Amino acid sequence: MTTLFPDFRSPWETDEHRALRDLARDFFAKEVRPHAQRFAQQHHVDRELWTKAGATGLLLTDVPEEFGGGGGDFGHEAIVLQELAYAHDTAFGVGVTVHSAIVAHYLMSYATDEQKKRWLPKCASGESVLAIAMTEPGTGSDLQAVRTMARRDGDHYVVNGSKTFISNGTHCDLLVIVCKTDPSQGAKGMSLLVAEVDGLDGFQRGRVLEKIGLHGQDTRELSFTDMRVPVANLLGGVEGRGFIQLMNQLHRERLAIGLSGVAAAEAAVIETVAYAKQREAFGKPLLAMQNTKYVLAECKADVLAGKTLMDHCIQRAIDGTLDPATASIAKLWGTEKQNEIVDRCLQIFGGYGYMTEYPIARMYADARVQKIYGGTSEIMKELISRSL
Repeated sequence: MTTLFPDFRSPWETDEHRALRDLARDFFAKEVRPHAQRFAQQHHVDRELWTKAGATGLLLTDVPEEFGGGGGDFGHEAIVLQELAYAHDTAFGVGVTVHSAIVAHYLMSYATDEQKKRWLPKCASGESVLAIAMTEPGTGSDLQAVRTMARRDGDHYVVNGSKTFISNGTHCDLLVIVCKTDPSQGAKGMSLLVAEVDGLDGFQRGRVLEKIGLHGQDTRELSFTDMRVPVANLLGGVEGRGFIQLMNQLHRERLAIGLSGVAAAEAAVIETVAYAKQREAFGKPLLAMQNTKYVLAECKADVLAGKTLMDHCIQRAIDGTLDPATASIAKLWGTEKQNEIVDRCLQIFGGYGYMTEYPIARMYADARVQKIYGGTSEIMKELISRSL
């Protein structure tokens, strides 16, 4: 990919990270970008893309090797997500974020060693796809209000409820479910259960949701009707820890979304610079016009500021010192700037920017949800304000 900053190298980036970046870039150029339109039409990526990515070493890159992962750090995950954004992808990128950067670490943090050895190697190879079922109709960011119930019955929980906006809803094999094991206790009655859903009675994949953007991402409704999940699949082994477990893991998700937003913004500026160099108006290239030059100069400056912020946060994630407020800053700034920059870039394309055959139009539609999922911008401001 052409870059805005040819000499730029993140301070945390080692030669091993660079090698992974080259590998990821080549893989996504071959296996993802040429198929974007087809993925969008079918509302999901090909199932075999997961196993191809796993065989290439692009999944669970920061999970220890003893559990099948790459044995790297959060920087490895960041590189995969950045390169997906540079490839103009959102079909696979959201799925990989959920699978590798988010849900795999619920298992790493709370599953038993036996469960890790049973589940994680297949997730690293792409044989099993991970998803997490948080949101319900009417709950949104208010996770304490979930209604999905898990009632203890001997060695199983009987699960009833429904979820919506579930990324990887089509392909998921392992599903972490946010549910109430004791509805009388509010947040303290919330637990996380892992359901192995293939062929599981009572599990149903609902309709594929029609979205403004992210058309290639398999976002679905899910429902559970007297679905039985072994008590042994309760993450952490003790009921009532679900809310704390969620809060302890959400900072990874928010940083992943923020850094993807900055990478997508950089990709948008690169696309727009190339267009402005070859598109002529009034007898000269658009890039020769002062307004165009100044807009793109401002966008480039914002991208560099964003890359620097994300590098700071990635290093803290590598060091294990990333706190919720800083992760919220990453998500808030990265996604707000992504939307602002992509919008300004689209304007330079004029009418063509509104045509979905142009990548900038798809970037515009795909960007909007970034300020919503993983915690809205308003929630991020609330969390940041608590650190003042």
